[in-house]
Amino acid sequence: MTTRVRQERAEVTRQAILDGAAAAFDRLGYGSASLTDIAQQAGVTKGALYFHFKSKESLAQALVQEQFAAVNPAGAAEQLGVQNVIDRSHYLGRALCREVRVRAGVRLVLERGLLDGGDPSPYEEWIEQSRVSLAFGQGRGDVRPEVDAYDVATYLVGAFTGIQITSDVRTRRADLSDRVTDMWRFLLPAIVPPRRLGRFDPAGSQQLESWG
Repeated sequence: MTTRVRQERAEVTRQAILDGAAAAFDRLGYGSASLTDIAQQAGVTKGALYFHFKSKESLAQALVQEQFAAVNPAGAAEQLGVQNVIDRSHYLGRALCREVRVRAGVRLVLERGLLDGGDPSPYEEWIEQSRVSLAFGQGRGDVRPEVDAYDVATYLVGAFTGIQITSDVRTRRADLSDRVTDMWRFLLPAIVPPRRLGRFDPAGSQQLESWG
């Protein structure tokens, strides 16, 4: 077997383990999901699991990073502004509905944050991404001059987190897109000058389709 073939097989196994871990964490939570559950879900031996990930914690960290990558899709960083922040929130909402790895990442961050304080850095990164985009829009006159971009970004991340949890409990996130749209319908008039409101679509713009 060539080195390339071994590497390809190892990567296939690694991805299967991440999928299995995501399914187990999404269904059972971090505390209840065991490495045996994860190995069975992934269809691999425990030896194969330990070869790629040293612990349940390292698996959780990998999934958390994927979850927050969902608010930074390819091309998004090149399109700063108010609509960009709106679209990022809808992109994450779609990812939560379609991708078990993203759902698992969200559950991991929430559960571990409640149990042991967790790691705030993923939230801080998301807040900073939103702040930069809002500040860019403010420089173009799309955000009221008296608005603090950091405060809005912090509120936004908290609001989205609460909305997606409520949507999950009530409808298994079937109404998440509508609820995120409502969030922006209520928020935009508070931060955008009236003459500029028509420029932004609270339901998300066409650039969402280019992000996948």
